[in-house]
Amino acid sequence: MITVTESAQKEIKAYFADKELKPIRIFLNNGCGGAQLAMALDDKRTGDAVYEVGGVEYLMEHQLFESAKPVEINFLGMGFKIDSSLQLSSGCSSCGTKGSCCS
Repeated sequence: MITVTESAQKEIKAYFADKELKPIRIFLNNGCGGAQLAMALDDKRTGDAVYEVGGVEYLMEHQLFESAKPVEINFLGMGFKIDSSLQLSSGCSSCGTKGSCCS
């Protein structure tokens, strides 16, 4: 199940107020700071889990969704926070380049 808090629904509705409504994909983003769930506008693909909340479709690759469920999207004033059952590492651990968050 994907749930979207009232505050997140309000922000998403405001974003689409003057734009064409598109599905929102939840995906695993791997960066220097570790893996985290992120969101982006996207189109449906074969193999997606699709949940409609407040008139907006939320997409997630089915296998990732099965590992992550339940998923909750919240808005905390400065941005969105996506919680799930995934055990994601945090902090820098692998890039080690000078001037990066790992140095």
